Amino acid sequence: MKSVDLIVPCYNEAEVLPLFYGEVSSVISKLPDFEFNFIFVNDGSRDATLDIILGLAAKDSHVRYISFSRNFGKEAAMLAGMKYSNSEYVCILDADLQHSPSLIIDMLACLETEPQYDVAAARRIDREGESKFKSSFSKWFYKVINMLSSVDIPESAQDFRVMRRKVVDAIISMPEYNRFSKGIFSWVGFNTKWFAHENRERAAGETKWSFGSLLKYAVDGIIGFSTVPLKMVLHAGTIISAVGLIYAVYIIIRTFVSGPDVEGYPSQICAILVLGGLILIALGIIGEYVARIYLEVKNRPIFIIDETNITPKEK
Repeated sequence: MKSVDLIVPCYNEAEVLPLFYGEVSSVISKLPDFEFNFIFVNDGSRDATLDIILGLAAKDSHVRYISFSRNFGKEAAMLAGMKYSNSEYVCILDADLQHSPSLIIDMLACLETEPQYDVAAARRIDREGESKFKSSFSKWFYKVINMLSSVDIPESAQDFRVMRRKVVDAIISMPEYNRFSKGIFSWVGFNTKWFAHENRERAAGETKWSFGSLLKYAVDGIIGFSTVPLKMVLHAGTIISAVGLIYAVYIIIRTFVSGPDVEGYPSQICAILVLGGLILIALGIIGEYVARIYLEVKNRPIFIIDETNITPKEK
């Protein structure tokens, strides 16, 4: 009997966890040939999330949990779950039930019957219930990151996936502090079969993703998997310098021909403002990369565990 670990990042999911556990339990009961284990990762929740997880663990020996000392983010929660998993298959899915648990059946069937695939992943085919602004932002993000990065990240790809053990081992071998899992999933390679997935509303509770957090996530993805912004700064600086040199030659020639010209104060102010703005943008882009180097070299842990019921032998 093959084993499957279900990694479930949780942040303030007290309202939805009982519904999630019930629906997933109903789905996995249809797969008697697999042994399933839950790995709930409590990411510093401020509600009763941990209490509910502890209650589930008390009545179900297949429920395991990891509780962080504070909120470290979903990326850290997914990494912790993968590090503490030890099954042949590892599945990542959200606790809010926007990821359809029933799709796990097809994903496992794919990996069992089609050995050429190492990952079975979900890809959204619609954005029902999502604002047009957020949908447009998401589409443009994928276009931009795929244009700037050598790693191809399929549009609307989700973290919801089932992976073979070797894929998980490859992912956790990447120790970087600033993590962008969608890029990491693509960077490690391996053959992936995509499953169409219709968007679902949250079963309960509120979304944790504001536009600001999505924007930060997008910036992390672009900077984490592309050095093109740095090259753009170099090219922009080169072009502006060339234009400035040409203009300087023009001014010198015109001065010899027509004499000194005291006009042009507005154009000078505009030039100063434009160039000053470009310099600040360039410094900002460079600063983003330097900040990530700073965080990496400090070598701080990506997460800190407060308590867990996973013993060292199970790690």
